[in-house]
Amino acid sequence: MDDMHHHDGGGGASAVVPAALILTVLLAAAGCYLLAAHRARRRNPARSWNGWRSASFLGGLGLLALALLPPLSSAAHSDFRGHMAQHMLIGMYAPTALVLAAPVTLLLRALPAARARTLSAVLHSTPARVLAHPAVALALSTGSLGVLYFTPLYNAAMGHPLGHWLMQAHFLASGCLFAHVIAGPDPAPYRPGVRTRLVYLGVAIAAHALIAQAVYGGFFVDIRAPVEQVRQGAEIMYYGGDIAELVLAGALMATWRPERRARTALRPERPGAAATAGH
Repeated sequence: MDDMHHHDGGGGASAVVPAALILTVLLAAAGCYLLAAHRARRRNPARSWNGWRSASFLGGLGLLALALLPPLSSAAHSDFRGHMAQHMLIGMYAPTALVLAAPVTLLLRALPAARARTLSAVLHSTPARVLAHPAVALALSTGSLGVLYFTPLYNAAMGHPLGHWLMQAHFLASGCLFAHVIAGPDPAPYRPGVRTRLVYLGVAIAAHALIAQAVYGGFFVDIRAPVEQVRQGAEIMYYGGDIAELVLAGALMATWRPERRARTALRPERPGAAATAGH
């Protein structure tokens, strides 16, 4: 840690991506999701899209807006506490809400059959199988925090607006991947049983807590910010991470019964059952 911090007062990142553009992208994402939900309902009126899924997606976008727009976006570029609050929203809370909205399932229902088959093939490709492994998702999400805070990478990223936005993009992508692997309702090329996923989530919780404690104590960290800011940021990481991971654990436990039903689906179907099955 360093008592002098080098950030540029908060204007750098917003100068690269204006707030109006961020808001436009988020609103466009909301519109696309709602349009896909409407199309899925129209294609199969017997299976209306769950309104709670839509609410979850809109809530996730709202959390992203809170993180990426002023005043938090400015604070995140000039204050380590703001950075950590932004990290929690982008990397943990918003991904859980977005993943629980089952956007892939919605897309598969809304797309024409040929495009849906193409997307399904991509989702079951070898690279997707590698990414969908819990160990890979854990390394990309929680493991990357050690690289970020225990090397000069954080200071380098915060020193350049593009680096700052690349860091945020990584938080969001890796957070969504981990939430999807652990508790996502969407189909996955590889997803172990609930007990195994609970073990991986437990490892993530322990690793997240250890990193937060190391940051608080200044052990091996390389963060150019006032000591008090770093300690308070570590507290946000510790307690905020606990809450986010408890929410993810609750979502995981809610999948226990659907998982048992999925195993029964492997039994032979009754004659004619395939003809009546919906997408």
